[in-house]
Amino acid sequence: MTPFVAEIVGTFLLMLMGCGVNANVSLQKTYGNGSGWIVITTGWAFAVYTGVVVAGPHSGAHLNPAVTIGLAVAGEFPVESIASYILAQFIGAMLGAFAVWLINKDHFDATEDGNTKRGVFCNAPAIPNIPLNLLTEILGTFVLVFAVLYFTDAVLSTDNAIIGLGSLGALPVALIVWGIGLSLGGTTGYAINPARDMGPRIVHALVPIKNKGSNGWGYSWVPVVGPILGAVLAAGIAMLLQ
Repeated sequence: MTPFVAEIVGTFLLMLMGCGVNANVSLQKTYGNGSGWIVITTGWAFAVYTGVVVAGPHSGAHLNPAVTIGLAVAGEFPVESIASYILAQFIGAMLGAFAVWLINKDHFDATEDGNTKRGVFCNAPAIPNIPLNLLTEILGTFVLVFAVLYFTDAVLSTDNAIIGLGSLGALPVALIVWGIGLSLGGTTGYAINPARDMGPRIVHALVPIKNKGSNGWGYSWVPVVGPILGAVLAAGIAMLLQ
């Protein structure tokens, strides 16, 4: 489990469960169809927790190019490792999205609306307004990366010992992503992760889906550029406040 493999596996688990909850809520004839936004945001939070638990000890569990770039700008991550981490994240995201399509193929076939099918894979704004959509992605990712930069080790300290909290150390980032989804996610679907959106969007374009709609390429740059800008902004402000 090298850092490269860990980022693949962690991002795969993130997308398998994240796109998986999208499919469960959105596609026809699933048991979770129509269960709503709370289920989606909670599912994504648990997806983050799962990916971080597995990848954390081996790679730091970035699982997100914006996090990798933000940490590098803040001096918390070596610049020479950025490319390998981002490549691993995209590989994992695409594998996870492909697995979701495969296990839900019958439900994709049973769903008529092409936009609903695309929404399992990637984001689209509830109301298209590029400046505000971009600002939402910037601010959502700002919250994520700014909070990550203030994380402390998950330990309990006593007079005689420091006791690690193990996998509970992954809980804070899951709660932050849950909060971002609940508070800021309703306008754009809160990608806050370039690999989370672009990787599955590419898979949507490649796999055979009955009555497939548009891939939404015109919007696709927003969930890439917005999170990167938000991460850089968070790193810059965190350094100013040191």
